[in-house]
Amino acid sequence: MTHIRIDLRTIIHIEPFSDSAILIEFGKEVNKDIHQHIQQLTHYLDQHSFPGFIEYIPAFTNVVVFYDPVVVYEEYKNSFQEISPYKMVDALMEEIIGKLNSNEKCSPRIMEIPVCYGGELGPDLELVASINKLTSEEVISIHTSGEYLVHMIGFAPGFPFLGGMSKKIAAPRHSSPRTLIPPGSVGIAGVQTGVYPIGTPGGWNLIGRTPLNLFLPEDNPPSLLQAGDLVKFRSISWKEYNEWKGDTST
Repeated sequence: MTHIRIDLRTIIHIEPFSDSAILIEFGKEVNKDIHQHIQQLTHYLDQHSFPGFIEYIPAFTNVVVFYDPVVVYEEYKNSFQEISPYKMVDALMEEIIGKLNSNEKCSPRIMEIPVCYGGELGPDLELVASINKLTSEEVISIHTSGEYLVHMIGFAPGFPFLGGMSKKIAAPRHSSPRTLIPPGSVGIAGVQTGVYPIGTPGGWNLIGRTPLNLFLPEDNPPSLLQAGDLVKFRSISWKEYNEWKGDTST
């Protein structure tokens, strides 16, 4: 394992993830400083990928970088004394991290997600309100007043893991998950909120639904949201929801 200090609060740990991947861990806590470091590294790799680089996957506190060991070895066998492709990529990551400016801030995209709350599209809205001794309108107001950071995409294609939800509307997962949650459903589980991009089973409390498609398989990248985006939810009416979906009969 390699350790690199990049500022007074952050020590990076680099270690093997598999025979063709390397893990760069920026810490154990989920916070904005660590998220900024992850964004700086991934933005650099977007612009300056190295021979053998395949892809990266950012998470809450780390980034996994996948590479082709054969390409890496052939490219760098005369540049490094080490003969292991992993050691070569380890050295490359140290070099790249050393170039990053820890004070540089990455400007996020602001993404607005329209949501029709309650009713058949949000069957658990009243439950969430009851748990927190609030009205449904108060839950909607709190949910739409927040600004949510997309820490990572995972679980299902295009599913955003969002940070920043108020504890005032937190609610535990259902003990018995639904067998199928409709795409676009906006849910709450514990102190997290998220949007189901495709139909999957799930135990989150459903408070509304967006007419937007978060999973776009024909696009590159195929996810509407990306790690580093800031999301704001906006309440829309049932009529607006149906117009957005192209149904003008209601």
